[in-house]
Amino acid sequence: MRLELDTFKTVVESTPLVSIDLIVRNSDGRVLLGERTNRPAQGFWFVPGGRILKDEAFETAFKRLTSVELGVELSLSSASFLGPYEHHYSDNFSGDEFSTHYVVLGYEVVLDLEISELPSEQHGSYRWWGVDELLGSDLVHQNTKDYFG
Repeated sequence: MRLELDTFKTVVESTPLVSIDLIVRNSDGRVLLGERTNRPAQGFWFVPGGRILKDEAFETAFKRLTSVELGVELSLSSASFLGPYEHHYSDNFSGDEFSTHYVVLGYEVVLDLEISELPSEQHGSYRWWGVDELLGSDLVHQNTKDYFG
């Protein structure tokens, strides 16, 4: 269920959001990151992912998010659960008048994807990163680095 804009702003301002992040490795062990076009974390390289909607089962959310973020619908059983994470941002999707707090469920999948075929709704561009490379880059958001550190 998607909320009306003003209602969603109130939710983001008042409560944590629950989301799934997708740590995607290719067969060479490199990690897929996208350069975010929207807030929060706008302009940083970040793993794909998104919110779980109200009344949406984990399996349904996982299938929807992999389809929307990766262009390939995957089942939850195809992923390894890495654990829960917490992400805090000083801004939100609509500006910087209040913060955003996520409780994130991290899942890792191994998948060889063609970057040119990835959806562009959330990320302006994509690339495959080595773990040491992403950990050493100021362009990669700390919340993404936390999956590897």
